[in-house]
Amino acid sequence: MVHEAADMVIDGNEQKPKNIVSNGFDANYLKIYYGKLFPFADFFKWMSYGNDGKHPGSDHSYVGRREFSFTLDNDIYLRFQSFNSLSEMESSTKEKCPFKIDIGPVYSVDPAKRHAYAGANVFTPVERELVFDIDMTDYDDVRYCCSGADVCLDCWPLMTAAIKVIDTTLRDDFGFNHILWVFSGRRGVHCWVCDGKARRLSNEQRAAIADYFHLYQGNENSRKKISLTGPVLHPFLARSYIEVLKDSFESKLLCSQKIFSTEERYEKILDMIHDESITSELRGRWQDNRRPSKNDVNLVRWEQLKNMLQSGKHKSQGMRRHVEEIVFSFTYPRLDLEVTKHMNHLLKAPFCVHPKTGRICVPIDPERCDEFDPTTVPTVAQLLEELNAADMEVDSETDWDRTSLGESIRFFRSAFLQPLLKSCKEEIESSYNAKVQQSKNPLSW
Repeated sequence: MVHEAADMVIDGNEQKPKNIVSNGFDANYLKIYYGKLFPFADFFKWMSYGNDGKHPGSDHSYVGRREFSFTLDNDIYLRFQSFNSLSEMESSTKEKCPFKIDIGPVYSVDPAKRHAYAGANVFTPVERELVFDIDMTDYDDVRYCCSGADVCLDCWPLMTAAIKVIDTTLRDDFGFNHILWVFSGRRGVHCWVCDGKARRLSNEQRAAIADYFHLYQGNENSRKKISLTGPVLHPFLARSYIEVLKDSFESKLLCSQKIFSTEERYEKILDMIHDESITSELRGRWQDNRRPSKNDVNLVRWEQLKNMLQSGKHKSQGMRRHVEEIVFSFTYPRLDLEVTKHMNHLLKAPFCVHPKTGRICVPIDPERCDEFDPTTVPTVAQLLEELNAADMEVDSETDWDRTSLGESIRFFRSAFLQPLLKSCKEEIESSYNAKVQQSKNPLSW
């Protein structure tokens, strides 16, 4: 989370980039990255939402009222940056070479001039994308391969499941169309919902959407973190379970996380079942069954648990529901709800370089998110090596197209930006025509 700080003047200590690119992250790489690879034009078009053209209905003050926050070396925060043009944004970014760029809301007035309105209650956020932040560290109690900031291909399916559940629900249940998923650069994903009706949601409406998704409860010491009540699941939860969560748990996480492989691990599962006769019987069977099996012990024990809860003398709604609760406890998206609820929350911009890993915050295609591999996302060092190999001395407006970043920028442009801008221009045209018509008929009801 970025903390507010007073505006500061930064002295630029420019150093010429090294010819030899070392692995990892180097602050000197940023000068080349912003100079040759960052997609400023596409980024500015996104932030303008169609208001950068000559249409008489365009709001030319729109992008200039957007807050950007720069994080410089040594955690120096420059909040309430604003830019009225692409060239202004590009030159400021290249000059300051921020380690991180955060995007805030569109305010009622230029945030850089907010002090002129102090005490007048004029400086308020009026528009902001609906955003979601999912961090792998919130899953540490259900993953055994990694912890903290570390991720690998064994635990990344947790993020994949979250993308599928949230993306489908935003489209099918709320009718949103322009949704951008972005890798955080290290251990999670961000979601930007950019439809006009999403950007204009109030904090109360955002909180209602966040609560719609809220299911995970309790803390790390809670025995049961999810409780599914009622005779049937909510249609949204039932769809998530059938289409995403059940398969993610059984085909990926069950064996990759070895969920039933030790007594300590399967006891966590048994703690979720509130019937001592069932847990005693399963515990006895698992403790006694020490003979090697040709089948994975995690699959075997999961099937035994399901059979006991879903058949025979225990075949009651309450016992069957325990199976679903176990799956939800491991796989259901764990959101940072405060990020979603508040319009003025800052969120890291796409295409930033993560200073810890050096990886680029690239977009993720939700329709192909099963194929996304966070360990192969290009690093800034890799991109500079690719530029060197392609003759870095040759200037080009599409230097990025000569690197592995090109695929991500092309996807951002074709799958997200172009459909979004088409929708924005249609909305501007419609609104303008309505105003013209109203001015012609001032007394119309």
